[in-house]
Amino acid sequence: MEIEINTAGDIGAVSMPHARRSGLEQADAAGSIGVSENFLGKVENGAEGVHWGQLFQVLEGLGVHVVVDIPEDAGVLFSSEKMKQYAHVERAEKRRRTREQEDES
Repeated sequence: MEIEINTAGDIGAVSMPHARRSGLEQADAAGSIGVSENFLGKVENGAEGVHWGQLFQVLEGLGVHVVVDIPEDAGVLFSSEKMKQYAHVERAEKRRRTREQEDES
């Protein structure tokens, strides 16, 4: 099922049913995801200013996948930026492996 997200409150409305479907209390759901009960409450209430990394951790833990629909011309730019980011990560990983190999020698 796809649901359009326009506000922080929309994210809360989407995440709450997923957290509750397991029948867990908020504290147990938060613990199983790896965030505080307070933070999960903020997400469920659509609080503004939550930490993005933790927000995506909650969504992933609840089985919610985020898909962004961008204009076609922006997709080309996004793809090239994503490739630059991927290349940067690849170079960093290669340097790390080289250091490990040198340390083993």
